Amino acid sequence: MRFASSRLAISLVALTAVLATSGVAGARPRATATPQTLPGSADTDRARAATTWSAGWAAPVQRPSAGFEENWSETGFDRQTVRQVVRVTGGGSAARIKLSNRYGEQPLRISGATIARSAGGAAVRPQTLRKLTFGNRTSVTIPAGGEGASDAAPLRVSAFDTVTVTLYFAKPTGPATFHAQAYAHSYRARGDHRGDRTGSAFGERTRSWYYLSDVELTGDRSTHAPRSGRVVDQAGDGAGADAPGGASRPGAARRGAVVAFGDSITDGYGSTVDANKRYPDQLAERLSAAGRARPVLNAGIGGNLLLNDSAWYGDRALDRFERDVLDKPGVSSVIVFEGLNDIGFSEVDLPTYKPNPQLSATELIDAYRELIARARAKGVRVVGATILPFKGAEYHTPRAEAKRQQINAWIRTSGEFDAYVDFAAALADPADPLALDPAYDSGDHKHPNDAGYRAMADAIDLDTI
Repeated sequence: MRFASSRLAISLVALTAVLATSGVAGARPRATATPQTLPGSADTDRARAATTWSAGWAAPVQRPSAGFEENWSETGFDRQTVRQVVRVTGGGSAARIKLSNRYGEQPLRISGATIARSAGGAAVRPQTLRKLTFGNRTSVTIPAGGEGASDAAPLRVSAFDTVTVTLYFAKPTGPATFHAQAYAHSYRARGDHRGDRTGSAFGERTRSWYYLSDVELTGDRSTHAPRSGRVVDQAGDGAGADAPGGASRPGAARRGAVVAFGDSITDGYGSTVDANKRYPDQLAERLSAAGRARPVLNAGIGGNLLLNDSAWYGDRALDRFERDVLDKPGVSSVIVFEGLNDIGFSEVDLPTYKPNPQLSATELIDAYRELIARARAKGVRVVGATILPFKGAEYHTPRAEAKRQQINAWIRTSGEFDAYVDFAAALADPADPLALDPAYDSGDHKHPNDAGYRAMADAIDLDTI
């Protein structure tokens, strides 16, 4: 009985610690964030320091912009509730969210928030609905340029569960920091509908995420395994040197998170909305089916550039690599798949493809080298990915093709990455290797469809990551 009481006491202490973690950081873009802890007790402060979080889901944030389809970022929100739907690739018995006001023009007031497991669309599973707090308070103000984390909420989730995060804005937010191309629906309702279970109040929807940058998990890791029937067995586990992913340096097995870092192809352009068919999604499923489950985070931004910032397409890769990859909890590997836009934008004069300076293959290779060095300095394994064929796309020219060939040859032969995955070879048209295989082409000759994203996931030798 004494042992049982001791175990109960330990469990209660651990749960109390988990349910009391929070923080807010204030920083302008490109500045180092200085954490500013929300008011709380000394016990809360100790709990924050003691809790270990793992990555469940993440999305890189961008400046408010019109984008390619209707979104709510430029107008922001006022007396409205926004419900966002994401799929986690890790598991745990408690969850917290991180919110970003990185590009906000004023302090962001979150008047209330909830988290729950999804029941489809805007509906939630009623028994899983949890109120979120911030430093034990139901509301929080995040400074312009800052970010904030909720306290932990007791919510048991497994890998590939879909989670809803609902935010209520009682006052005008101004333009909203967001992720433009989510390929998943978010929902909006007039008034406070944080506790809505059926989703019937949410009459508007868009395909972007707002303020939400992370869902992190802690607690019982046995929930990392997917629920029965959630992931079908998929052919091949990718193990061994003969798998199609390319060359690899030998290394110990890794269990931490994998980050897929890239542009619109990583982001999932051309994939089926709400179906989780992006290549990082399918890589996570393949790892799970092979008995090697690990969180896989998608750090793609449509239109992103290695060497230039863009009003529509986010901070340049060199500037966002730290926060979108290296600062995520438990990251052990990153797949770097950028460069097509740096090659292509300069070949056409379109208002959305700006800035578009001519860049040499050597300049882009130097950028890869910088990313490699920064990843290795943090002990993160870095895998390069060859640039896909894009003949027939609006910016395919002989000059652009020559740059692609030079960069891909360097990725394959230089040995500077820890490993590489040959996406270009895996998706090339057998009849014309300068073009995408028609079976994998979404229709614009540069972005894959669902089958193409599956082929990308299949091309990765799981031992290399």
